[in-house]
Amino acid sequence: MAKILKSDQREFQETPNKTDNYKIFTDVSRINKGINPENLNFDLRQLNPDQYSAPYHFHRYAEELFMIISGSATLRTPQGLEIVNTGDLIFFEKGEKGAHQLYNHTSEVCIFLDVRTFIGYDVAVYPDSNKILIAPTMEIFKNDSQVNYFDGEKDIKEKWKKIKNKKNNTSR
Repeated sequence: MAKILKSDQREFQETPNKTDNYKIFTDVSRINKGINPENLNFDLRQLNPDQYSAPYHFHRYAEELFMIISGSATLRTPQGLEIVNTGDLIFFEKGEKGAHQLYNHTSEVCIFLDVRTFIGYDVAVYPDSNKILIAPTMEIFKNDSQVNYFDGEKDIKEKWKKIKNKKNNTSR
């Protein structure tokens, strides 16, 4: 069944948990109509003057597409900075080449459609702050604390012995 989100029924609300310089507003009409996509996620965003869309980042498992509906912004990518305007489509591939961030350098509001693939999970990488985010749980870690796969796995025989002893003591 088709669900129509009428332009005269938009309701932009500030996205929760944002901080100064990253205040972005999201149209909640999709949520209000009970639209909860499985694989094709989308949001209509309002980026006010002198605000950034999000920290500079890329996705390991999601592609993303912006369409500038109205206004203008400066786009940051690995290639540098570029002005994007009403009607422009911007595709971000998975991985480092798809890193991006928008900044509204104008005195007017910029409205853009943000469409993302979502296959149940994603990992977003934030090169400026050396963080990673795991979605959908929204766990955030510093990337420089990577460890070897077998880190902490040295005493496996002792762990098994404790489990066996514990089972034997509880079965008595």
